[in-house]
Amino acid sequence: MNRLEPLRMPRCLLDPAASLPPPDRDGLVTVRIEHAEGRITALDPVELPASLELPLALTPLVDPHVHLDKAFSAAAFPNPTGTMAGALEANLRELRQRRGEQVLQRAGLALERAWRYGLRALRSHVDSQAPAALEVWEALQQLRARWAGRVDLQLVALAPLGFWRTADGARLARRVAGDRGLLGSVVGTSFAPLAWDAMGLEALLAQAETLGCGLDLHIDENDAAPARGMRALERLLARRGCRVPITCSHATGLALLPPAPLARLAERLAEAGVAVVALPFTNLWLLGKQEGTTPLRRPQGPIQQLQAAGVRLAMGSDNVQDPWYPGGDFDPVELLRLAPVLSHQLPWRRRGLAPFTTEASRLLDLPWDGVLREGAPADLLVLGASSWGDLLARPPRRRVLRAGQWLPPPDQELPSALLAALEAPVASG
Repeated sequence: MNRLEPLRMPRCLLDPAASLPPPDRDGLVTVRIEHAEGRITALDPVELPASLELPLALTPLVDPHVHLDKAFSAAAFPNPTGTMAGALEANLRELRQRRGEQVLQRAGLALERAWRYGLRALRSHVDSQAPAALEVWEALQQLRARWAGRVDLQLVALAPLGFWRTADGARLARRVAGDRGLLGSVVGTSFAPLAWDAMGLEALLAQAETLGCGLDLHIDENDAAPARGMRALERLLARRGCRVPITCSHATGLALLPPAPLARLAERLAEAGVAVVALPFTNLWLLGKQEGTTPLRRPQGPIQQLQAAGVRLAMGSDNVQDPWYPGGDFDPVELLRLAPVLSHQLPWRRRGLAPFTTEASRLLDLPWDGVLREGAPADLLVLGASSWGDLLARPPRRRVLRAGQWLPPPDQELPSALLAALEAPVASG
């Protein structure tokens, strides 16, 4: 049996049935955790002076939307204007020369970094209408098998709506379903007729139902058309329903609706069981950009309005060092730290933390919901911060516990007095 030194953890990530004191004003409680053979065996309350600095700990985080196939390609295929048009042009050039071995290397690097930063699951969209699309898909399947048990990797085959209605599209869809993947497409762009979107969407829904695989759509990723794709999807679901899970990523067009129509549409999406993934990094980087001006409107998915309506809502990092966004490093704590600034998501509130933890876990239908309880995985992300304020003040060093074993940490500085607690957080007993 192993006993960890006391940690401060969000009450919402601890067993609701556990006998623990009420959380403090930051939603935290102090606990001592015991584990054996890779599983939690006990959660015990600890009474210590409030002035005592203890490490803040979370369960490992979940990223529901990334692009492993193009990660780390920004240096070779830059987008110096930082515009949507520039990103698309550079992405198409990279796509024409993309090969499986290349993706195997950079996606392998991405998973290694994600693992050590404290991610336990990723869902990656994969460009699937290209010369080497099947080669790339197979490379990512190899990585998925190689990382099984450490990082749960889900794959979405991303292609235009029209492609899925072709013979090649039907063959790929059968392959994706056989590999337990999802089908994806782009809906609600400003250059596609709405009627064509609706027709293609219905065909894609029928195809997904026949094959029994879920859908994850890039929908309404724009700063001009108010939710045209989402409204088309909602009308379609009201008429025919859908027997497979549907996730809508981006959804920035929802933010262009007035409050009352947005609330009504959000309620209907919740009733239809549609989940949404907000992606503030890429959306705030690209949308509303005009040379020589600072944008006065920068749309992103309306996170809190969707949560209030009961929509399952998660947040993802999307692009990492590629033409669409030049930053990021598959570090989930970076997005968690910046979410209060980017999206007014406050991690000391349950709804502010859930998009990275419990709601993201449920959206991906993971076996573990990310709540620590007896019998849960002995997995923790222990941070070099004693409070949410510390976490927001500076990038923290961290230690990652997986199945009861500490991973070597990423190389980071720790400008904090918590070094000793992080260097030796385990005591046997």
